[in-house]
Amino acid sequence: MIFVTVGTLYPFDRLVGAVDDAVANGLITEEVFAQIGVGAQKPKYIESVESLDKLTFDKVITESSCMISHAGMGSIQAALSKNKPLLVMPRLYKYSENINDHQVATAEKFEELGHLLAVYHQDQIPQRLEDIKTFVPAQRYTQVDKVVERISEFLNCLDSK
Repeated sequence: MIFVTVGTLYPFDRLVGAVDDAVANGLITEEVFAQIGVGAQKPKYIESVESLDKLTFDKVITESSCMISHAGMGSIQAALSKNKPLLVMPRLYKYSENINDHQVATAEKFEELGHLLAVYHQDQIPQRLEDIKTFVPAQRYTQVDKVVERISEFLNCLDSK
């Protein structure tokens, strides 16, 4: 089962519609289950709910073969913590899907590090659906010392002003 999630804050009709179309056109033959938020796009070909509680969300991830998501950090972290292949499509400001294009930078960086695959337009989804079948995400290691160092540098910068 492929798990599609758009997060909990905003709908993401462009992604939900693209996945629904991929199922309708036979590009996805595996079962798809989606958490779609409160958007206007109600899928015709995939089972969906508006939201899931945390326990159910985690259970669905565990049972899924892979995930398709927006490029939100919560969804990325959830996939990485369960070592699930993840295909992301960033929300874009030009479509009023977000307040800016920070998800593009997030997708680019995490893809560069080998943690996920990304698409930036619906036309790229068919090829990436093939790629996700054999994609193995790179292990992510936390670097607490580097985070503390960066925060300390920032705070010291403020202190010197």
